[in-house]
Amino acid sequence: MSTLSYDATGAARQAHEQHLPALLEDRIATRIFAKDHTLWGPGAEQESAVRLGWVEAATVSQPLVGEILELRDALKAEGVRRIVLCGMGGSSLAPEVIAGTAGVELTVLDSTDPEQVSAALADRLAETAIVVSSKSGSTVETDSQRRIFEQAFTDAGIDAKSRIIIVTDPGSPLDKASREAGYRAVFNADPNVGGRFSALTAFGLVPCGLAGVDIQAFLDEAEEAAEILNEDSEDNIGLALGTALGGTNPLRNKIVIAEDGSGIVGFADWAEQLIAESTGKLGTGVLPVVAGPASPEATLGAPDVLVVRLVAADADVQLGENEVAIAGGLATQMMVWEFATAVAGRLLGINPYDQPDVEAAKIAARGLLDAQPEPTPANFTDGAIEVRGGEWLGGAATAAEAVSALLSELGPDNYLSVQAYFDRLAYASLEGLRDELAAVTGRPVTFGWGPRFLHSTGQFHKGGPAIGVFLQVTAAAATDLAIPDRPFTLGKLISAQAAGDAQVLSEHGRPVLRLHLTDRPAGVKQLQELVTSLAGQAAPSTES
Repeated sequence: MSTLSYDATGAARQAHEQHLPALLEDRIATRIFAKDHTLWGPGAEQESAVRLGWVEAATVSQPLVGEILELRDALKAEGVRRIVLCGMGGSSLAPEVIAGTAGVELTVLDSTDPEQVSAALADRLAETAIVVSSKSGSTVETDSQRRIFEQAFTDAGIDAKSRIIIVTDPGSPLDKASREAGYRAVFNADPNVGGRFSALTAFGLVPCGLAGVDIQAFLDEAEEAAEILNEDSEDNIGLALGTALGGTNPLRNKIVIAEDGSGIVGFADWAEQLIAESTGKLGTGVLPVVAGPASPEATLGAPDVLVVRLVAADADVQLGENEVAIAGGLATQMMVWEFATAVAGRLLGINPYDQPDVEAAKIAARGLLDAQPEPTPANFTDGAIEVRGGEWLGGAATAAEAVSALLSELGPDNYLSVQAYFDRLAYASLEGLRDELAAVTGRPVTFGWGPRFLHSTGQFHKGGPAIGVFLQVTAAAATDLAIPDRPFTLGKLISAQAAGDAQVLSEHGRPVLRLHLTDRPAGVKQLQELVTSLAGQAAPSTES
C-alpha cells in the first residue's frame, strides 16, 4: 500500500484528543466495517442499513476486473479508442479523478450545456463508446446524454447498441430497459452503496478500466487501506480525519481542501461531493472549499475555517495553525475519506447516507420544464450581462454594483458560492474568479459548474446552515440540441435547472444574484474584468 501519513495542529489536533477516547471505547472503526447501521441514530437506521456496502467494495468488486478488461480489449480490436462517460455526481467525479491521476484519457460528460455536449459529439465519434452510469436511470442529465449519443451513432451509420455500455443497480428500470434494448454490456453495481461512496464499485471501475486504468492495482491498494482502517486504534488515521472534519469545537464548518503536491488530480472535487452531500443537512454540516495551497482561505486564518492539505508522502510540511496534512495514494485516500466522512456524520449527529434537499431543485426544474414559463424579466442589462436579483440589489444599476451589493450580504460566518451553468471545459478559466473573490471578501468561496454541483454541494447549500450567498452565472448558447423523444431541448433543460435551483435557494431565504451572459465570450470577458476590478480595490473588513 502507498504510504499513509497524517499530521494536525490547533483545532484539528484538539478535536482528535477530545473525541478519540469515546470513538475507541465505542469501537466505531470495527463497527463501521461490520456494517453496524445503528451508529448514526434511530432516524438513520433504515437508510444506513442499505448504504454500508462501501466498506467491502474493494473486495466485492474484484470479479468485475476480468469482465471490464475483456470488454476493453474487444472494443480496442474494433477501433474504439475513446470512452465518454455520461454520468452525474458520484458516477462522474470518482472516474474523473481516477483517470486523471493515472494520466488516462476519459471524456467526462456531466453537463447539459448544449455547447459542451456538441463538442463531445464532434470529437472522434467513429472511435467512441459511451458508458452511461446511473443507479436508477432516472437522472435526467444522463438519460438525455444517452438519447443524444444513440441518435448520433445511428445518424453516422454506427450500430449504436454496440457502442453503449450501462452501469446501474441490478433490477433498476435502466437495467431492465438496457438489456431489452440489447446494448453492448450492462454492469451491475452493488445497490447497497450510495453514489458518492461508489468509487470502488462498477461506477468507478467500468469507465476507468475501459479507458485504460490499472483497476486491479487500484482495488488491491484499497483492500489494504480497508484492513488498516478496520482497527480500533489510536493510530487510525481515518478516525483522526473524521474528528477534524466533524469534531472541532466550536465547529469549523468550512473545510478548505488544498492540493499541495500529492500528485492526485482533482481529488478535492471528489471529496467536495462526498463531504457536502453527506453532512450538509438539518441546518448543520461542513462545507468543503476546493482551493490551492496559497489561496486566500488557506492563509487568512479565519476562525470558521480548517485547512486540509493533500501532500506527498515524503513531503516536509510545515503546518500553520488549525491545519491538517494527509498523504497517501488515490485508492487509500478514497477509503480514508469515505471512512472519515462516516465518522464525522456520527460526531455531527446526522445521517451521512441521505440527501433530503437534493430533490428540491430537481422538482423545481421539472416544474419549469413542464410549464415552460417566460423567463423572469431582468432588473437591468449591462453590456453582455442581464442582471436579476432581490430587494437587496437596492439602487444597483451596473453589473459591478450588483455584485458589490451581493457581496455586502456576506457576514463574518458566511460563504460565497459561485455557480456557472455552461461549458466547464471551454471556459475553465472562469474558475480563476474564485481566488479573486475570496481575496475581495475575506470569506470562503466555492465554485461549482452547473448542473453537476446540484448533485454535490447543492445539498449543503439548501440543507446546511443558512450562511450561503449565491452568484449564479448562466449563458446563452450559440447552438442547441434536441433530445430525442423529449419535449424539451438541452438549452431549455439547463435553463430550467438554473432557474429551479435559484428559486429553491430564494425560497430558503438565501440571497441569489443571477447574471445571464447574452454572449458567452463577451460576457465572460466582462465578468472577469469586473471581478478583477473589485479585486484591485481594498478587501472589505470581515470583522463582526
